[in-house]
Amino acid sequence: MALLTESHKRFIVQALACGDSPTQAAEALREEFGVDVPRGQVAQYDPTKVAGRSLAKKWRELFFATRENLKKSAGEIPIAHRAYRLRTLQRIATTAEGMRNMAMVLQVLEQAAKEVGDAYVNRRMEPVSPATASTQIPEQAEYVLAPDEPAPGNPVL
Repeated sequence: MALLTESHKRFIVQALACGDSPTQAAEALREEFGVDVPRGQVAQYDPTKVAGRSLAKKWRELFFATRENLKKSAGEIPIAHRAYRLRTLQRIATTAEGMRNMAMVLQVLEQAAKEVGDAYVNRRMEPVSPATASTQIPEQAEYVLAPDEPAPGNPVL
């Protein structure tokens, strides 16, 4: 096990709190400080894992404070907002059309339609991957029935 200073420990705790895996945190520590630490040792600084169950109170508090700040600041990142993503897609589509790259224009239009149509939003508050959203088969989709339709087995898409 490597001997870690306070700044090394702080770096590891904050990296883990931001969602990095122990392997990613160990690699980042190696790049930043030149210290090689096994990922098992790094995992001991994550209080949400079994390996970190005996983590000192100081590091637990730093971990959860960092995680809370990350959640609060996520809304400040432009790409997290639909309007920003749509404006970026508009610029890409305009550029691609000017270059007469119609294949890219069609891809961008499809992406924008998915963005506007909530293809990447799961109403049950569970994460939805782009692969799941685009490959969902009709039997799995939720249907809205027209009020005058007598048979509930006839979906309206």
